[in-house]
Amino acid sequence: MTRLVRREPAALDMPSWLSSRLDPWWPELMTSLVGAEPMRVEEVRDGEHLVVRAELPGIDPDKDVAITIDDGVLTISAERTARSEEKEKDSYRSEFHYGSFSRTLPLPSGATDADVTATYKDGVLEVRVPVPAEPPTPTARTVPVTRGE
Repeated sequence: MTRLVRREPAALDMPSWLSSRLDPWWPELMTSLVGAEPMRVEEVRDGEHLVVRAELPGIDPDKDVAITIDDGVLTISAERTARSEEKEKDSYRSEFHYGSFSRTLPLPSGATDADVTATYKDGVLEVRVPVPAEPPTPTARTVPVTRGE
């Protein structure tokens, strides 16, 4: 069974009326403030694996992506380099765009760095981290009392 992993958004130290107005523009605002491109991710629990999918179009996964797991934290880092040229009869225009970005995600308890796999297809990086099945939820039970002799 596949189920989406819910995370609470990072708390912003600002009034809720302002925060709610910034939500739709937050990624673009952060890009303009910090100069980094946001990395969109999706986390899904698929059986005994945590599956993290990250949108990373236009990169070479062999040389532009680094995935690390350290002390229960998964970090995906990437760097994008893009260049466009327009040559016309009387003009020439060239534009470069560089950007590095990363996402850090806490792993569920019990997750290990053994047997982690990563694949890249159609601009999406998928990282699969083994996580043991969740322990059963404790149930209440009645313990009978016996008389000692």
